Amino acid sequence: MSLADIVGDLIEDYETLHLRSPDTTDIDTLKFLMQQQHGLKQNDLTEIDSQDVVSEILSGKRELNIRQIRTLSKQFGVSSATFV
Repeated sequence: MSLADIVGDLIEDYETLHLRSPDTTDIDTLKFLMQQQHGLKQNDLTEIDSQDVVSEILSGKRELNIRQIRTLSKQFGVSSATFV
């Protein structure tokens, strides 16, 4: 093995042990941003859709669509990939 292969394997092992990202869904992320970061409630998200639709999204009955993801990413100042 070359030195680059060895170092690459060591980095991968370290990241696997120490830098695992938590298993979260787009809805978990949305709820975190709403409640923990911005102090928002469901009725504060009227710009993404109606209250019925927002309720279904937050309860996991409906997925976010592209338009809603773009709106949320602008509102919270995060990448669209955050919700994908």
